[in-house]
Amino acid sequence: MATKYDVVILEDLAYFGMDFRKDISVLGEPPFQFTVAKYTNNYSLTISSSKAFSYAGQRIGFLLVSNDLANRNFNNLLEFYDSSNYLDCIASGTIYSTTGGASHSAQYGMAALLKTINSGEYNFVNEVKTYGEKAKILKEIFQKNGFEIVYSHDLDQPISDGFFFTASFPGFSGSELVEELIAYGISALPLDSTGSEKLEGIRISVSKIDFSQFEMLDERLRLFKENNL
Repeated sequence: MATKYDVVILEDLAYFGMDFRKDISVLGEPPFQFTVAKYTNNYSLTISSSKAFSYAGQRIGFLLVSNDLANRNFNNLLEFYDSSNYLDCIASGTIYSTTGGASHSAQYGMAALLKTINSGEYNFVNEVKTYGEKAKILKEIFQKNGFEIVYSHDLDQPISDGFFFTASFPGFSGSELVEELIAYGISALPLDSTGSEKLEGIRISVSKIDFSQFEMLDERLRLFKENNL
């Protein structure tokens, strides 16, 4: 569709490699990361360093543009930039002006990280599998205590256990649920603040909770269930 209608796709791959239903970490071997780049050359891919590469302290990410798209010229870009070349506009006119503050240490750190990954010295997926392990257990704890998984399927497959999941509780909107859970020492985000317009619930990130806290969370959710069902 992107090729047929000559549309540029901007794809957000913040959770690159973190679909733990399959292992994409073996270089040059399938399976590979799902991406629109498989189907069209009209793509620009954004990849965050903070999640997949566990490099959250120094804020940096990177943008990948296909060779075909990088070398194309679009006359309507001249309305906003000094060049009609796509790569010139997105790199010099957009990325540089908005992220010129990225530190040298972060740039060198990210470059070194990518070098070790692409040489096969470092398997970044193994480092983040703990998120999937946490999510699997946490979903069971929430469901045991009366919660339901909101976005439970990815097309026709059960959703992967990863960096976060979504849940709801009978009789509560997302915002009401966030407000009530705070009283039990549990924090989350309402789904309507993350762009969900049809379904109510909360977004639960697994990154900040330790395995040693699961029992305490289970007890707090048990009390919440007793008081609200």
